[in-house]
Amino acid sequence: MDQNALIQFLPLVLIFIVFYFLLIRPQQKKQKDHRAMLDALRRGDRVVTGGGFFGTVSKVVSPEEVEVDLAPNVRVRVLRSTISSVLAKPDPAAAREAVKERDAKEAREKEPARRAADKVQ
Repeated sequence: MDQNALIQFLPLVLIFIVFYFLLIRPQQKKQKDHRAMLDALRRGDRVVTGGGFFGTVSKVVSPEEVEVDLAPNVRVRVLRSTISSVLAKPDPAAAREAVKERDAKEAREKEPARRAADKVQ
């Protein structure tokens, strides 16, 4: 009777083992990799959000939030967990140079308005 119960229980154990190695374990590894990717987010990283928006991380606000540039003069704050993938990690020196160039361009664009405001006063 004891052997008969063991033989009936064996297929369930084998099914569980197959499910573990084919479904559960790969999913856990994928979650671990995604969590590591989110923890490694830095300014300048090109990312894709869960909503399908492409952007560049402009600022890490907190452990849960990052600020993403979607277009010129369009910045949004998103939860880290909504970032689905990182497309490219820039060279740190190149990223600093790009930020300097962007800031200089924004300053040049604001200069005519500032001069006009000074003339009015």
